[in-house]
Amino acid sequence: MTRGSTLPAHRLPHLSGRLAIPAQTRTSPVPLLHGFNTASADEARRVLLTCLHSPRWARRLADHRPYPTVDSLLAASDEAAYDLTPEDLAEALAAETLPALPDDAYEAAHMALSAAHSAYEARFGHLFVICLDGLPPSEALDHVLEGIRSRLANDPEEERVVAADELRRLAKGRLVGAVRGAGL
Repeated sequence: MTRGSTLPAHRLPHLSGRLAIPAQTRTSPVPLLHGFNTASADEARRVLLTCLHSPRWARRLADHRPYPTVDSLLAASDEAAYDLTPEDLAEALAAETLPALPDDAYEAAHMALSAAHSAYEARFGHLFVICLDGLPPSEALDHVLEGIRSRLANDPEEERVVAADELRRLAKGRLVGAVRGAGL
């Protein structure tokens, strides 16, 4: 039994042997993404590695270009970051740097943060990472110290998940900065 239209024959439009297909329009990429979408794969990966030092993540984002919007690029960034293997994560963490302290921080704050970083690195084998995007600079030190202290209580697997999420957030923020700063 073949299936046909559910409309009665007298209500079917006359198609004269051709099927009408609605015109599809494709919007052009956002101008912010033009440089990223048209850069060579090597150049795109080079810039992406400044956002997150994971060759697998960078290759995946570069290979899936063009992106129609910044939101689609950020969604792809998230998806690729969620797919990092423990080895990819270790490689990305090894390339991270410590969060910078505000210039006006007291010497005691530097000592407290240094001790906390040392304890964290001894426990988990990598630097402490935390995303401070959107946080006022005056609150950064307290946020970092609070984060280290609370995360020192995590078991290694739990901390791996938290660190991966912080790396993902850092990568997104850096990616937005690279796109907006014409680095891509």
